[in-house]
Amino acid sequence: MRLLIVEDEADLLQSLALATRDEGYAVDTAADGEEGLYKALHSDYDCIVLDVMLPRLNGMELLRRLRAERRTPVLLLTARDATRDRVRGLDGGADDYLVKPFDLEELLARLRAVIRRHKGQTTSRITVGEYELNLSARTLSKAGQAVALTAREYSLLEYLALRRGSVVSRTELYEHLFDENDETLSNLLDVHVSKLRRKLGADLIETRRGMGYSLAG
Repeated sequence: MRLLIVEDEADLLQSLALATRDEGYAVDTAADGEEGLYKALHSDYDCIVLDVMLPRLNGMELLRRLRAERRTPVLLLTARDATRDRVRGLDGGADDYLVKPFDLEELLARLRAVIRRHKGQTTSRITVGEYELNLSARTLSKAGQAVALTAREYSLLEYLALRRGSVVSRTELYEHLFDENDETLSNLLDVHVSKLRRKLGADLIETRRGMGYSLAG
């Protein structure tokens, strides 16, 4: 999953980017509202973490302009006493909010919940053949036994699982699994698909020639 974090506090922006990357997200960042809006409108994100108080363009105006064109999920970050901001944000199209200062684990949990809802997934567990994905713990198991995956392998499998029943194009997978700093080598996606097939079985991920990939079953 790919995130955009729009936050002007440099230390907080860096810590949020590091923490979410550690969880396996592809992460882009912006330090002001104008940069954030540009990126939000020109890339396809699974969620945007948006601070209300931003230079150059405040978070509420960014949200208003974004909603005129896109339905990307937004998790709003507000000040402790900014009740009016929270109400305005939710009425303006934000999907959830979090009050500063916040606990990192709560932020990650709210991110997962917002993304699940946006993908139409009502539970935190998905069965894929003999395997079970736990979206909350971001783990994979088979018959109760954990299956070791890298963060990128898990993200690829999770994205395909959330789109099960559909063929997902290579372009879409690149958009959602790799951030602006990744080297978008032409075979990078093939490498991760190949590794997953070796670990989980060659038939689990189907290649639809000229179209993309889908999960079997």
